[in-house]
Order: sequence, then structure tokens, then C-alpha cells
Amino acid sequence: MQTVTATPPNPVLPNPLREGLRLEQTPPPCAMVIFGVTGDLTRRKLMPSLYELAVGTPLPAGFSVVGVSHRGWDDATFRKEMRAAVAASQKEEMEDASWDSFAQGLCYLQADFNDAGAYGRLAELLERLDEERGTAGNRIFYLATSPSYYPTIVQNLGAAGLAHRPPPGEPADHQPWTRIVVEKPFGTDLPSARALNGEIANVFSESQVYRIDHYLGKETVQNLLVFRFANGIFEPIWNRQYIDHVQVTVAESIGIEGRGKFYEEAGALRDMVQSHMFQLLTLIAMEPPSTINAKTVRDEKVQVLQAISPFRGAAISGDVVRGQYGPGWIGGRVVPGYRQEPGVEPDSTVETYVAMKLRIDNWRWAGVPFYLRTGKRLPQRTTEIAIQFNKVPHLLFSRVGTMPPEPNVLTLRIQPDEGISLRFAAKVPGAMMQVRSVNMDFFYGTSFAARGPDDYARLLLDCMLGDSTLFTRRDEVEEAWAIVTPILDAWAGAPPPPFPNYEAGTWGPPEADALIERDGRRWRRL
Repeated sequence: MQTVTATPPNPVLPNPLREGLRLEQTPPPCAMVIFGVTGDLTRRKLMPSLYELAVGTPLPAGFSVVGVSHRGWDDATFRKEMRAAVAASQKEEMEDASWDSFAQGLCYLQADFNDAGAYGRLAELLERLDEERGTAGNRIFYLATSPSYYPTIVQNLGAAGLAHRPPPGEPADHQPWTRIVVEKPFGTDLPSARALNGEIANVFSESQVYRIDHYLGKETVQNLLVFRFANGIFEPIWNRQYIDHVQVTVAESIGIEGRGKFYEEAGALRDMVQSHMFQLLTLIAMEPPSTINAKTVRDEKVQVLQAISPFRGAAISGDVVRGQYGPGWIGGRVVPGYRQEPGVEPDSTVETYVAMKLRIDNWRWAGVPFYLRTGKRLPQRTTEIAIQFNKVPHLLFSRVGTMPPEPNVLTLRIQPDEGISLRFAAKVPGAMMQVRSVNMDFFYGTSFAARGPDDYARLLLDCMLGDSTLFTRRDEVEEAWAIVTPILDAWAGAPPPPFPNYEAGTWGPPEADALIERDGRRWRRL
């Protein structure tokens, strides 16, 4: 297939990716408290992102981080460990002066999350930071722990008077603020999600709660809004009259990477479909918001979830396929099956692959199927959204002996090689009338002269600025769980397929191919 590459803009133009960090807005001074600071999330994502913000944006000089965990560290040990974590993420050698400036705001509190007295000590430490570092009473509490600790931490924060819930109707301008960031998973089904949201709502108001899904921090995901609503040529054809179907693929070549215990409790439906994939789905299918702000954007996303036809009875067995990988080959090497992974039960029935067909019952999308698939140990790592348009109504060039062109496809690549591709038909040069499909491609890496911000860096900055547009609202979480919980319940009450049912290094079980082929369509081969 030929490729036509779009010409990159003049490199001296302003770089929108750096502007994406919103440098025109300076976050107010604040202290971020990270519960579970010794865990993998802090080392790989949070601390490198905070360092990137501190030295590149920059954050106010008084910005401080309080790490809370049970390990017997002190401030010096905490700073040493965090420097090693940040250094491991840097492509270039860190400057001592930059790190030393950032590290002055790092301090550590050894505490058991169940110890109510520890939250009193935390309050004293935060008051001292207000005096010494000028954090102005502004707080962000980040729950980077196991979800089982969420209710305990939230309750203790409330009991210690650290929630600072704003009175109804009182203006928040120029007042100290408190926010809480909650990592996914937000529950394991609809009842548990409602229970967790209720626990949080007893202590914090919804405006204080930032449920983080790092997919929404990815530059290409955010670009979906710009692509759809800042270009006049796409919105008129973004509907059932012109679109045949939509495919969303989130493929991973890796296995569970030592997270056997976690994955045994989660599985692909909870881990990927209910969160990441539904986020992509809502951005594709949502109606244009009246303005780009947290309320209007999230209102439209919720309406998409509410319009999805529910899965009941035969729809579950007919429109949802689950799989589990067995041994196979990835990248020229033999890899074990899921049941041979550390921490996995030898007869586990947890799914590592899900394919499903969704219907959105509204005016725009009636009759347009949305096909979702995600899995581990697939041939390659890729996340993409493919919009396939209808075939031409009359095969005009079939009379001259040429092959009929493939339907037009608009592909939005989330990772890797982030960009957008449009497939269309063109004549092959020469005397013969030959038609061939070609791609017109846009790549972020070649069109802009700098990389975009890390997804966590973008979301952390938005939290400091009080912008919750890219965070998940309570009703959105519950609507997503309302879609998948009937599937989970049906699976729990029915015998599983004969797992494993696909080899590592293949594109999933044959039932997934049958799911889409019975509609006269086929999965994209990536």
C-alpha cells in the first residue's frame, strides 16, 4: 500500500504540545500527599512527571510532596530513592541543581494507613509546610495504594479534618482548596463502584474528586476533540449516513508482567474495556459540547454510555467473546501461557482477551456497530480507532477491469507512532486505468518539533489548576459499570470457554473473528 506523507508545518511555529502544558497558567502553591509513595506507580509515573513539571513548566517554588507509606524511611532516604526513580526515567543526565531545588520540597511520613493518629501528624506536617514553603493551605491527596485502602484513607482524612469540604454555594476563589486523586480501578462492578463513590462522597464533594485514567492524558486522545470539532469537513459525515462501522483496538504484546495477583482479580473486561476503551468510545461518539469545559464535555460522554444498548441474555453470548492466551511465540521467543505466569492459578478462568459488538441507540449512530477488542500477548502493541466509511454506491471502475477500491478508512493511532491516517482510492500512474488504495498520513513525531507532555504530567497539572475535564465523573464511572456488570454476572454463572483458546502471538480466539465476520466485516490486520 502506498503512503502519501503530509508536509510538516514550519518548525519555527509555536509548538502546540508545549502549549498543551498550558504555560500561560501558573498553578498555585500546593502540597501533594502521595499515599503508597513507595510503590511502582510513584517510581515509574508520578515522581518523574512531577519532576518534569517542576523543572519544565515550572511549578511554584513552594510546591511540596509528602510521601506516606509504612516503610521505615526518613526524608533523606525518600529523596535518594526518588532521585534514582527519576534518573531511571530520564534520557539525559539530570542536573544536580535542578534536582536539589525540587528535592527541597520532598518529605516523608512513615505511617500505617489504618492508624488514625498518623493523620494528625500529617496535618501538623502540612501546616509546617504552609509556614516554611508557602503552600497556602492548598492540598492534593493522591491515592496510589491498593484500592482496598481507599475507604480507610478517605474516612481518616475526614476524621482528621483534612478534607476541607467547601460549604454549598460558597465561592472558591482565593480560598484554600483540597482535592483527592483516585487511581483506577474505581470498584470491581456496579455495586462496589457505587459503594466506593458513596464512601468518598461522605467526606469530599464531587468537585474535589479527580478520578484519574491516564489514557485521557495522552496527546492523541485529547486530539480527538480537536480533530472532530475544530475541522469543518469531518463532523457532517460523522454519522450513520456515511459510516459503516467503527473498530477500537487496544493490543498489547506483553503478558501480565508480574502482576498475576492483580490480574486474577481484574481481567481484561475490568482492566481495559470498562475504563480505557470506554473513554475512547465516548470521545468518538459524543455530540459536540456547547463549550469545552469539564461539565459540558463530561455530560456528553455520559449520554453516550447511557445510549449503549444493554447486554442481556443472548446478546452476551452472541456479542461478547472472551479469551485467554496459551504458550506461543512473541518477537522470536517462546513465552508462557497465562496459567503458567507467576501468581496465576493453574486452572484460572480469567480472561486476557475481550472482543465485543456495541450498539449506540441514538439518532447519530443507530445501526452503526462499534467493535471493540483488547488482549494481551497479541502480535504487536498498538492502540487505534478505525472509522470505516460506507462503500461507494456504484462501482464505476469495475467496467474497465480494475479491482474495486477498498472503503475509505480514517485511522486515529493512539500508540505507538501517534498520528492520523486516511485511506482513499487513487489512480496508478500509466496508460492503464488501475485504482489502488493509498494512505495520507500525519505523524506527531514529524509534524511537531517536540514531544508532548507525559500523560500523568498533563493530568497532574490539570488537577493543580482545578480543571477536571480529563478526569472521570461519578455518574460516568457508574454508567460504564452498568454496561459491563451484566456481562461479569453472566460469566460468573456459566462455564468458561475451553481456556486457553488462543496462542500467544496470534490475534485472539477464532470466535472473535466469527463475531465480526457474521456481519460481513473483518478485523483490521495491523
